[in-house]
Amino acid sequence: MVKKLTNYFTLTEKLLWCFSVTAIITVFVIFDRGNILSLIASLTGVSSLILCAKGNPAGQVLMIIFSTMYGIISFTFGYYGEVMTYLCMTMPMSVYALICWLKNPYENNKSEVRVSSIGKADFIILPITTVLITAILYFVLRHFGTENLLPSTLSVATSFVAVYLTARRSPFFALAYAINDIVLIILWILASFENTSYLSVTVCFAVFFINDIYGFISWNRMKRRQKG
Repeated sequence: MVKKLTNYFTLTEKLLWCFSVTAIITVFVIFDRGNILSLIASLTGVSSLILCAKGNPAGQVLMIIFSTMYGIISFTFGYYGEVMTYLCMTMPMSVYALICWLKNPYENNKSEVRVSSIGKADFIILPITTVLITAILYFVLRHFGTENLLPSTLSVATSFVAVYLTARRSPFFALAYAINDIVLIILWILASFENTSYLSVTVCFAVFFINDIYGFISWNRMKRRQKG
């Protein structure tokens, strides 16, 4: 089974995962060493991204787990926007995306989803729903005194676009997550000014950014291959 799993990933993917894990553990040891949940969440998240880059539904299972842990971590700093985003939106949407991916395998291969494209209706539905959800949550987050309100609100918008495109099986979901990663890097850098242990979370999303860029490239390759 180990050999089969090893052969499943390309050399690039193996190196990317090893680099990501090494970076996360190194920064955790230097700046944190206390928040084990943060370390576990980061390792779960990066493993999820490697699997999602291959269109494997197992990646969505790990994303559901990561969303739960990340929501708890965000609560500790008062990033209620991240709590609401991941526990009330990303996690449920990941469940929905998992169902969509399982229902749309590529040629009965349950370990690879069939890549799709967004339709004309999505160009109307996505902007409207993104604006509405972001506007509503802005006032909710302001009411609860969310730290760094504007970037937190922007994170809501980019996260919704990402999970929507994930459910639609569009390669652009990875690009949307990459944009969201940039927002989150800014958020956690700001948090790190008050507590350096949050640098481990910052590096986590920097690593996520690299993985999401790879995911976008990988999905475009998959799309071309599947179309033959």
